[in-house]
Amino acid sequence: MRVRTAATVLSGAVALSGLVLPGAAQAADHPGAATDLRVLASQSVRPQDALGGTTFKNGVVNKGKDIVLGVTGNKAVPVTFTAFDEEGVAITQAFLWQGTDSSSTDTITGGLESDDYPTCTETPVQNGYSYSCKTVFTIDPAVAFKDGNGTAGAWKLFLGAYDLYANASYDDDVARTKIKRAAKLTANASPEPVKKGKTITVTGKLSRANWTTGKYAGYATQPVKLQFRKKGSNTYTTLKTVKTSSTGTLSTTTKAGSDGYYRFVFAGTTTTGSATAPGDFVDVR
Repeated sequence: MRVRTAATVLSGAVALSGLVLPGAAQAADHPGAATDLRVLASQSVRPQDALGGTTFKNGVVNKGKDIVLGVTGNKAVPVTFTAFDEEGVAITQAFLWQGTDSSSTDTITGGLESDDYPTCTETPVQNGYSYSCKTVFTIDPAVAFKDGNGTAGAWKLFLGAYDLYANASYDDDVARTKIKRAAKLTANASPEPVKKGKTITVTGKLSRANWTTGKYAGYATQPVKLQFRKKGSNTYTTLKTVKTSSTGTLSTTTKAGSDGYYRFVFAGTTTTGSATAPGDFVDVR
């Protein structure tokens, strides 16, 4: 980005970091994320109230894919966006947030701060300067969401910037994404071997990450497809749809026709990722 004096950069960084987002959830390496957003909300500063002329667009979170998190381990989530300003931009900052109104502490339910200030490449264009920016959010669910699973669902990308004259610009809905709880699914078909025409029982369990307990727990009353792939084929065919029990277990029956693999498939929900059980082979005699 454009060269500026140290004093200009420092004042811009300090001012911006005190103005932008957070929430109930926060990134492991950035406990200040919650504080920053609360400051913005408490001042009742809405994005449209900003004085600067920086505009943001083309925001992409996690390459356009849902963010699916288990109970342990860090996940690096890339974010890219572009910005434009007639005079030039001094610094930008990025947050992921959840809620209905970024200007009120009562309507912010989650916030995550990027690992560092976005890295931007400046290109002179007609009537100003264009910026191609990128940053990374490293999310540890054991830390960021330990206080509850309610933050699973829809999230928005909030971007802020200061121009070279310390005028602030904000946009709290540049892009959207979903942060979901990871799911696991098992399947076991029996008896093995089985006579043709006899009944096969397929059992399994659907579970999903519980960020509060740090364990996986059964996912109740969810539709799951039973599928079959004939030996020598690469294609699975859906036989029926069954629902999980109150503890996430599955049990259904089908007639043995030929050698092949049985599996369960879960499509996922707005808060939980999809899951597919490994195929279990049954020898039909």
